[in-house]
Amino acid sequence: MDMLNLGAFPPMSEMSPLALAFLGDGVYGLLVREHLLQRGNCTVNRLHTQSVEWVRCEAQAQALRRLWPALSEAEQAIAQRGRNAHVHHVPKNSSLEDYHSATALETLFGALYIQGEFDRIRALFMTIAENE
Repeated sequence: MDMLNLGAFPPMSEMSPLALAFLGDGVYGLLVREHLLQRGNCTVNRLHTQSVEWVRCEAQAQALRRLWPALSEAEQAIAQRGRNAHVHHVPKNSSLEDYHSATALETLFGALYIQGEFDRIRALFMTIAENE
């Protein structure tokens, strides 16, 4: 999962958890798309439908619950920062709890990306994918 290095990031401690979640959303979404393509060829419409199922709040919240026991204390602390972030908008079809958990998962993926922990990102994602 070595991605383009576009330059240095600010120190992670100075980044808001929502900024990390913004990045993590892209990382997670890319992993989902990669995974779906590896499962076999199908129409773009079907790929999009399947992708939405993976990235919706409820699915990400469930993924975080499955991952939680396998996370290190440091990873749990990062996810907790994301969970506690003050969000200003919750999608109408999602519960506040699921939205906070989805933000926590995205924050974790964003932080791991900034840290260059690509193997760990892939391992965590594969744990999620194995349970689908």
